[in-house]
Amino acid sequence: MQRLLKYTTAGLAIMANLLFFSCNSKQSTKTTNTKTSNTKKAIATPVFNGDSAYQYVANQVNFGPRVPNTDEHAACATYLADELKRFGADVIVQEADVVAFDNTVLKAKNIIGQFNPEQNNRLLLFAHWDTRPFADYDKDPAIRNKPIDGANDGGSGVGVLLEIARQIGKSGHPLGIDIIFFDAEDYGQPAHINLPQKDHTWCLGSQYWGQNPHRDNYTARYGILLDMVGAPNALFYQERYSIQFAPDLVKKVWNKAYDLGYGNHFPFELGGMITDDHVYVNGLRNIPCIDIIQYDPSSEQSFGSYWHTHDDTMEFIDKNTLKAVGQTVLEVIYSEN
Repeated sequence: MQRLLKYTTAGLAIMANLLFFSCNSKQSTKTTNTKTSNTKKAIATPVFNGDSAYQYVANQVNFGPRVPNTDEHAACATYLADELKRFGADVIVQEADVVAFDNTVLKAKNIIGQFNPEQNNRLLLFAHWDTRPFADYDKDPAIRNKPIDGANDGGSGVGVLLEIARQIGKSGHPLGIDIIFFDAEDYGQPAHINLPQKDHTWCLGSQYWGQNPHRDNYTARYGILLDMVGAPNALFYQERYSIQFAPDLVKKVWNKAYDLGYGNHFPFELGGMITDDHVYVNGLRNIPCIDIIQYDPSSEQSFGSYWHTHDDTMEFIDKNTLKAVGQTVLEVIYSEN
């Protein structure tokens, strides 16, 4: 994601003049009957397992950097799709050629897991699964052009959602739940190379999906994005686009975290305005979305000292933080009917 900390009421203008990509879609097509059940049984909220989520993060990191067009990226894509299938989701791998800031054509894969695909009443949970091809904020200039492990920036959100998917598969849910791992989020224009500024070079996978959803006229009641949700003692301030897009959902999530005893992670304070996947999901699909993302006002880059450096390793993943985020999201979605 790109830092955008200036608070401005013109935030939605980011959707204007969308650039980008060759739309060479190889999207899978599946047809389902869409009807909503009239009887919805209350289901107890599952217990989120922080150890399990931690292992899902480690499994991703073990592939190496998950940069589009690499063997590691392809192998991890297969793993993520297989895990969602194992948990009982109906899986679509949406493939597309998207064009990066330097005109590199990225073979992107948005990995989509659908629970109860016949339901019209849906909730959307998402994260990006690719990792940064540069360490543009690393202290050592000699290694800034090398890709990072992306344990927190990429791996943590996916790890939490895999554990949520596992719990949904075990317990069921009365609504339709979509879990999407967006690709090519972190291939944005690097800060350490002097290049003419380009707009919309981040979040290429969600930009593509926003214009080419996996189902015609796709919509959801709301969307929750998880990004960098694994650092020890991480703070999740209320991100400002989220306040614009879905203020009631922000209130609901932060109140639920407080009720669960996780208020130390979810302060009732405003954070930055972050260009992340939720901006494009909201702008292109008109789905109210929020971003649960670490915000560190004491850090030079506002996301923690590890951000876009080679320090973004498993050392910056904490099971307790994963648990706080994962249990909060589970409580929110299981309060819906």
